[in-house]
Amino acid sequence: MTFRSIYGVDFSGAKQAGRTIWIARCEPVSAAAQRRVGAANPPLFSAGLQHRGFLRLRELNSLEELCGAPDRERALPHLVDLIATSDRALWGMDFPFGLPIEVLDDGSAWSDQLQLVRLWNDDAYDLGLSCVERAKLLGGKMHIRRATDSEAKAPFDCYHYRIIYQTFHGMRDVLAPLARRRGTAILPFHYRRLAAARRVILESCPSSTLKRWRAPHQNYKQPAGGPLTKIRRRTRRAILSVLSRHVEMSDAHRRVIMRNGGGDALDAVIAAAGAWEAYRSADHAAIARHPRYRREGYLYS
Repeated sequence: MTFRSIYGVDFSGAKQAGRTIWIARCEPVSAAAQRRVGAANPPLFSAGLQHRGFLRLRELNSLEELCGAPDRERALPHLVDLIATSDRALWGMDFPFGLPIEVLDDGSAWSDQLQLVRLWNDDAYDLGLSCVERAKLLGGKMHIRRATDSEAKAPFDCYHYRIIYQTFHGMRDVLAPLARRRGTAILPFHYRRLAAARRVILESCPSSTLKRWRAPHQNYKQPAGGPLTKIRRRTRRAILSVLSRHVEMSDAHRRVIMRNGGGDALDAVIAAAGAWEAYRSADHAAIARHPRYRREGYLYS
């Protein structure tokens, strides 16, 4: 499939998730257009735009703006509908798609994980505690990272108390319904569907992408809101400078990114670029064969 749209989603599992979930829609830039961009900016052209897969940012919105509601119960079904109705689309989603196999029953497949979260009677925090208890029974660390978390230098394990709500609601309320939709391939679990897919969904991590780009990856988020502090303003400008080598964007979008205190708008754009670049450069055959990736997920960052 030739992708027409590349989406990045900075996800949240909070009660008012629609307010902090941001979605960036980008379009791949043709080789001819890349040459025009390069002619206007030789340093970018010499960095190899075409090899990297240059994108142009077209839309950047919070999910609340798109669905008219901030609450999780209405916002997440709207996100599912946006994904399910997209065509020739690649989606980079910023939440863990699975749990480490050590905290699961022996032989559990990814489909068993989706069944687990669908039938879980308690909340996301209790699922995280259950994972901790299972890890403790192994006699080692309480927090076990997936293979891909360690390789991509993800900031947290996927059942850490700061992440478990994203993991739980992302898997239960987004991936579980989409896994049953025709024309949808969630990688690395659905490589067999890829040939007939109309949309592809990947796990992406903006922090891991920033590390790969050797860009600043801390001190750019200000969840409390208000005017950015001096260090956050400086860090965010430095990130935008690096990001501009991967994504062309308007001044209006830059202003949105600078004014969004939590950094969610910025992370959405990074998630799109990171997923697109990783998808283009990945050894998909090796990922599909990997004994852990196909059960606990893979970070395309």
